[in-house]
Amino acid sequence: MAPGCAPIDDAHRIADLIVRRVEEGSIAGSASLEDIASQFELSSRQLRRIVQKELGVSPIELLQTRRLLLAKQLLTETALPITEIAFASGFSSLRRFNDAFVGRYRMAPSKLRRAALEKTNIAATDVSSILLSYRPPFDWPGILSFLRLRALKNTEWVGDDFYCRAIGFGPHRGWVRVRHEPDKRTLALEFTNSLAPALPALIARLRNLFDLNARPDVISRGLIKDPVIGSWVSANPGLRVPGAFDGFELGIRAILGQQVSVKAATTLAGRIMTAFGEEIETPYVELSNLSPTSERIAALSVDAIASLGIVGKRAKTIIALAQAITSRTLNLEAGANPETTIKRLTEIDGIGPWTAHYIAMRALGWTDAFPSGDLVLRKNLGGVPARRAEEMSQIWRPWRSYAVLHIWNGPG
Repeated sequence: MAPGCAPIDDAHRIADLIVRRVEEGSIAGSASLEDIASQFELSSRQLRRIVQKELGVSPIELLQTRRLLLAKQLLTETALPITEIAFASGFSSLRRFNDAFVGRYRMAPSKLRRAALEKTNIAATDVSSILLSYRPPFDWPGILSFLRLRALKNTEWVGDDFYCRAIGFGPHRGWVRVRHEPDKRTLALEFTNSLAPALPALIARLRNLFDLNARPDVISRGLIKDPVIGSWVSANPGLRVPGAFDGFELGIRAILGQQVSVKAATTLAGRIMTAFGEEIETPYVELSNLSPTSERIAALSVDAIASLGIVGKRAKTIIALAQAITSRTLNLEAGANPETTIKRLTEIDGIGPWTAHYIAMRALGWTDAFPSGDLVLRKNLGGVPARRAEEMSQIWRPWRSYAVLHIWNGPG
């Protein structure tokens, strides 16, 4: 059984998923320990034991710490009103926020804000910026190149040194722009203030998209001595595995990418974004549509999708995927159990192991995905058959997703 899937790995995986959900704000500020545990089908005692063992704090302490750290960052890096910061950080009321902040930092939020304004010149506008940290090295040109080839027309825009996209979270609409600041070892996230209420989820998804939680030192140490891919790893130790901002969106893309070129799949996916995604106004002509929701696609007919030049079989598969996500029988959330997800994906007619592993690699952020049947991967390994590629990959565990990216990029 693959690393990350075995029972011995469950505690680590659950703790990681809890952190992700905390960051996304999907655990309510007033949630009790029992409420949190029920989301993971655990007892409160099991949850407390897992989080304490893996992270060294209680679940409630974790929740509070993450929210206060985000609040502190917003107070010092943006001009957002303190009330908006309280709610954007996941607190259910301004009073709870003030009490927690004073209890942790021994000062009122307003005092920290005044001190920050004295040191910087943050202007109040409709757009705010914060920094997202990572562990160097970081191959920014490489991840941009990967995303640029796959950018969804009217929804994403990838320039020479930035990434932009239109975003909708519930009732909140806006756009983001991400740039690299290597001297600070960060990505600079610029976002419209209309997205502030969804900021925890926004940050979590962008960290997944750009693989900002990766440990390149640990990953390289696990791969660099291998005689097959070691030279490629040595040449690019900062390689990241591009994730997905939206799991369903990535799933559509993966289905369309079966047996066609990257360019062809990108064109077809862009047609879906434009035809079925909600229109949005932005300052950029390149961004005019949100990615369609699973509910929207689940309600479509096969003919509606096929009319865009998409093969009927692919259209049926896309609708089936949308229905599975809408009914919550399938979870493409980062951190979800990869073994369960791959099994559920391959039960959908039209999704095979290659597509399922590709989705697990990018949407789930699974480090050990390996689409052994991939033609480019097999070619760059010397034309080996899929079974031999699978055998060769065992030594790369649990970092096979990174090995795949190195192999795809290697000969070039």
